[in-house]
Amino acid sequence: MRGGFQNAANVPELRRRVIFTLLMLAVYRIGVQIPTPGINTDALADFFAKNANTLFGMFNMFSGGALEKFSIFSLGIMPYISASIIFQLLTVVVPHLEALKKEGEQGRRKITQYTRYATVGLSIIQGFMISVGLEGMAAPVGSEMIVIDPGWSFRLMTILTLTTGTAFIMWLGEQMTERGIGNGISMIIFAGIVARMPAAIGNTISLVRAGELTMIFIPILLVMMAGVIGIIIYFETAQRRIPIQYAKRVVGRRMYGGQRSHLPLKINMAGVIPPIFASSIMMFPATVGGMIQIDWVQRAAATLQWGSLLHTAIYVGMIVFFCFFYTAVTFNPNDIAENLKKNGGFIPGIRPGKKTSEFIDKVTVRLTVVGAVYVSVVCVLPTMLISKLNVPFYFGGTALLIVVGVAIDTIAQMESHMVMRNYDGFLKDSRIKGRR
Repeated sequence: MRGGFQNAANVPELRRRVIFTLLMLAVYRIGVQIPTPGINTDALADFFAKNANTLFGMFNMFSGGALEKFSIFSLGIMPYISASIIFQLLTVVVPHLEALKKEGEQGRRKITQYTRYATVGLSIIQGFMISVGLEGMAAPVGSEMIVIDPGWSFRLMTILTLTTGTAFIMWLGEQMTERGIGNGISMIIFAGIVARMPAAIGNTISLVRAGELTMIFIPILLVMMAGVIGIIIYFETAQRRIPIQYAKRVVGRRMYGGQRSHLPLKINMAGVIPPIFASSIMMFPATVGGMIQIDWVQRAAATLQWGSLLHTAIYVGMIVFFCFFYTAVTFNPNDIAENLKKNGGFIPGIRPGKKTSEFIDKVTVRLTVVGAVYVSVVCVLPTMLISKLNVPFYFGGTALLIVVGVAIDTIAQMESHMVMRNYDGFLKDSRIKGRR
């Protein structure tokens, strides 16, 4: 691994890309520290301390702690992610977008342009809702208001600041994707999650010193962390490779085709989208319960309290549902079978056309079952650790899936840059590749 990093420093283009990415991430983290005008930061910190398990806590995690400081980057990159997911789903039901998707690079650029416009629109809506919501909130202890001077001046300033901040983050992400290393949007989320880890580690050390956690428990937690990370790496890189055979064709006096290939299908095709959707929906009752002081609303929120058996069961069910739903939306076996048929490819032992589509669909369903179980286990792990073992921070779940997935993709891109220039990669004996 050390030799791999030394080789990475010897590739000028890769070195420039890594330095550019680090500089852009530094700019992002500096922006997280710049507060939006008109906010009582102490009252806001008290509010987030009491609402860690609501939608506010989730959005705060994805924004890298920017929301609890109400910085200019408070919305983070979530509006862009939401807009991207919306347009991914719309490409299935809107013929115009479906046609653009099939036009290649030009069509993808047009969809990206629509996504940017939608991001600005969502940012304006969310900025307005947050500004109005904050005006009516007070710190949990006492009656100190979070907004110093409520009114339209504060609302317009908040909308302008947060929308501009999101647009700037979106630009940073696109610049990192084009001129840096890895996917820029994913790197921004990665940086936000990782930036909160030192505070979690410091909290753990404080609990050990206070005697609330024993020293014997720390090595067990470290071994468990290494095991979970290893499982995530295995499943995120695992593939089911369906063999593909291409028929031979005679053109003039030459014979073409006859090659063997494979169709790689990931176990976790849906990625982190299912747990994000499921977490957002499951945190909604707690969020409403914290805002509306009505008996039946409070009882419903208490029934679906984070960590309860009912909450966990519904959460797992929603993860499984979104795994199948998102895979069905983004992966079409009929298109795969049709493309294979047009290019003279077929699966050995399977007739081209409908039979091939049915076979791929059957394999996809089985893989999705395994992937849904894997994602559910990883996402339920924090609940078990916090409720049973009193772990003082989230370990596992969506955050860990994102961190490990982004790390794998980034290392794979660095590996490809080094291999193209005849350098050994990070792993000399093996490459980062899918498993059978």
